[in-house]
Amino acid sequence: MNMRARHAGFTLVEVLVALAIVAIALMAGLQATSALTRNAARQTDVVLAHLCAENELVKVRLSRQMPSIGNARVACEQARRGYEVAVTVSPTPNPQFRRVDAQVFDAQLPVLRLSTIVGRY
Repeated sequence: MNMRARHAGFTLVEVLVALAIVAIALMAGLQATSALTRNAARQTDVVLAHLCAENELVKVRLSRQMPSIGNARVACEQARRGYEVAVTVSPTPNPQFRRVDAQVFDAQLPVLRLSTIVGRY
């Protein structure tokens, strides 16, 4: 009976190994959750930036005039977040068309760039 009672529990080493395994599993879960959170935030930024860039390109198309060659910066607010859109109009080999780029920045960091070609109407 004395031998049976002595081997009934876990040793300290077994408990520490089990705790180490649980800690490693929890750290992996935390890193996965953190990556998902960062990805969701990035996706939100890209969607809002896409709206800003698309709005600027639609403005150019709706003006029904050939855009002037040059650069412009426009502020854009989407979902209470401020972005800045750099609109660049450049010539193409065919003088009947112009290339329009809209690059969106969030605090001086580029988020997204959209481009289109606009022709004479």
